[in-house]
Amino acid sequence: MSTVATDQQTETDSQSIATEDRLQGRYLLVLCLGALGVVYGDIGTSPLYALRECFHGPHSIPVSQANVLGVLSLIFWSLIIVISIKYLIFVVRADNSGEGGILSLMSLLRTESLPRRTGLGFLVTIGLFGAALLYGDGIITPAISVLSAVEGLKVATPFFENKIIPITIGILFFLFFFQRKGTAGVGAIFGPLTLLWFFTIAILGIVHIFQRPQVLAAINPFYGVHFFLLNGWKGFLVLGSVFLVVTGGEALYADMGHFGKRPIRLNWFYIVLPALTLNYFGQSALLLNKPDTAVNPFFFMAPSWAIIPLVILATAATSIASQAVISGAYSLTRQAVQLGYSPRVQILHTSAKEIGQIYIPAVNWALMIATIILVHEFKTSSNLAAAYGVAVTTTMVITTILLYVVARDLWHWKRLPAILLMSFFLAIDLAFWGANIIKLPDGGWVPLAIATVVFTLMTTWWRGRKILGDRLQVSALPDELFVSSVEINPPVRVPGIAVYMDRTPEATPHALLHNIKHNKVLHEKVVLLTVETLELPHVDEKNRVVVIPKGNGIFRVIIRYGFMEDPNVPRVLEQVKVPGLEFKPSDTSYFLGRESLVASPKWGMAIWREKLFIWMSKNSTNAASFFRIPSNRVVELGAQVEL
Repeated sequence: MSTVATDQQTETDSQSIATEDRLQGRYLLVLCLGALGVVYGDIGTSPLYALRECFHGPHSIPVSQANVLGVLSLIFWSLIIVISIKYLIFVVRADNSGEGGILSLMSLLRTESLPRRTGLGFLVTIGLFGAALLYGDGIITPAISVLSAVEGLKVATPFFENKIIPITIGILFFLFFFQRKGTAGVGAIFGPLTLLWFFTIAILGIVHIFQRPQVLAAINPFYGVHFFLLNGWKGFLVLGSVFLVVTGGEALYADMGHFGKRPIRLNWFYIVLPALTLNYFGQSALLLNKPDTAVNPFFFMAPSWAIIPLVILATAATSIASQAVISGAYSLTRQAVQLGYSPRVQILHTSAKEIGQIYIPAVNWALMIATIILVHEFKTSSNLAAAYGVAVTTTMVITTILLYVVARDLWHWKRLPAILLMSFFLAIDLAFWGANIIKLPDGGWVPLAIATVVFTLMTTWWRGRKILGDRLQVSALPDELFVSSVEINPPVRVPGIAVYMDRTPEATPHALLHNIKHNKVLHEKVVLLTVETLELPHVDEKNRVVVIPKGNGIFRVIIRYGFMEDPNVPRVLEQVKVPGLEFKPSDTSYFLGRESLVASPKWGMAIWREKLFIWMSKNSTNAASFFRIPSNRVVELGAQVEL
C-alpha cells in the first residue's frame, strides 16, 4: 500500500470518528429515520414468513407448547447473538474508512495485510464469492418479500386465491421500472413508513402476548436447548427456517457507509429489536391459542377488518426492503468495477445531492427478469423460502472468517481470544449453514448457481485484465526512453494538449506511440494519464492528483479515486494548476487505446474464459463515457493483442 493511501486511511478514519461524535440532536434523528427503511427493511419484514416456515414449511414441526417456546427461544437468541452482538458490536467495527460490506472488508484486508499475510489469495477468493452470493440475495429478497405480503390477501378473502402471482409480478415490475427515477423523491417517506411498520407489528404482538403471557418464558435459552433434545434431527432442520429472522445482517453491514454506526445501533436497540421481538412473541402466542393459524400467523394476528390495510402496509414495507437490496446491488457493482472485478457499466446518478444514489440499467433489468422468473416458477413464498438462506448463510460464514483476520492483523488481538470468539460465531454460522444446505434440492441451488456465474465473470475479468496488461507491458516503452527519443529526434509539434490514457503509470501509452508512428506529430503539451483506484472508499482531494513533469512539454499525471467514487477526468484536469500546464476544454484532446483481442491457446486462461473475457470487453461501457470525457474530444487508436 502506498504512503499516500496509508495517510489517507488514517486521515479518513479520524474524520469518520469525528463525524460519529458529531451525530446528535435533530441531525441524528433524521439519520436514524432514514436508516430505518434502508438498513432494516430486509430484516424488518422477516416476520411475514420466518415463524410460519417453522410450523408450515417443508421442514416444519407440529404446533405444541414445547415446540413453539423452543422455536421462539431460538429466534430470540438468534437476534441477540447474530445481530446484536456479532454484527452490531464486532462486524461494524471492521469498516473501511466508514464503508461496510464484504467487498469493502476484502479491500481492507488487501490494503493492510498484503505484504505480510500468507493465504491472502484464498481470503480474496472467498471474499469475492461472498460478494457474488449477494446478487442471489438481491434476486430472492424482492421475490419472497413482496410475494409473502401479497399472500395476505388470501387470508382476507378467497377471491384473490388465483391472483397472487399476477399481482406480485405487477408490483415487482413497477418496482424495478421506477428504479431509474431514483429514491430522492420518495426517500423522505421510506423512514416514516418503515417506522409505522415497526409500530404496527409491535402493537399486533403486544395484543396477543397479553392473551398468552407464558410465551415470555421463551427468553430462557433452556427452551431452545430442550427443543433440540426433543426433536433431534428435525429440530436441526428447523434452524433453516429460524435463520430467516436474521437474513438482513449482511445488508445491515453493507449499508453502514450511508448512515454510520451510531444511527444503525440506536435504531436496532430502541426500535427494530423490540418490535421484532414483540411480534414474534405475539405470533407464538397466537399459535398456542389457535394452532390452525400456522398457515399464515402474521396476517391472522390482525382482526378481519384490518387485514387489507395490513396487506397494503406490508406491501409498502417489502417494496422499501426490496428497494434497499436492489440499490445495494448497484453499489456492489460500482465497487466491483472500480476494484477491477467487473467491466465498465453505465452508471447513472439519480440525485444531484447524494452521490450514493445511483442506477445501473444493466443490473436493474437483469435483477427484474430473474426475480419475476423466480416468482413464476416457485409460486409461493414458502417454496421461495427453500431457496432463501443458503446464499446469506454462506456469506455470513465468509464474513466471520475475514473478521478473524481483521481482529488479528488490524485490531492486534491475541490469537486465543480471537480464536475463541470467532469459533463461537462460526459454530452458529455453520449450524445455520448446515440446516440451509439441506435445501439445495428444493431451490437452494438457485442462489449458488447465480453466485457461481457472477464469481466466474468477476474472476475472468480480473484475470483477463491482468493478462492483457502483461501483454502490453512486454512491448511498452519506459517514459524516460520516450522523452529521450523526443529530445534526440524532435517530431513536429502542434498546438494544444493531448491526453493519452493508459493503465500503466511507468510506460508510454501505446496510443501515443501509434500516433507518432502514423501521424508523425506530437502536441505542444503531452499528458500521460493513469487513473488508479485505491483500496479506499474515498480519496481526499489533496491526494487526488499527482503531476510529474518529464521535460519537453511531457507530463505524467496520476489521478486517484476510491472504490465508492465515480471518475470524472475532465473535471479533475481542469482543476490542475501546474506551471506550463493549464487545461482548457477546447484545447484538449483525449487519445484512447482500443485493443482488438484474439483468443489463443498458447498461454493465459482456458480458451473458453478468453472468449468470455473478449465478449465482456466488447460489451463494456467505453472508456470515454465511463470517465466522462466529451465524445467530440476523443480519438481512439487500435491495436491487436493475442491473449
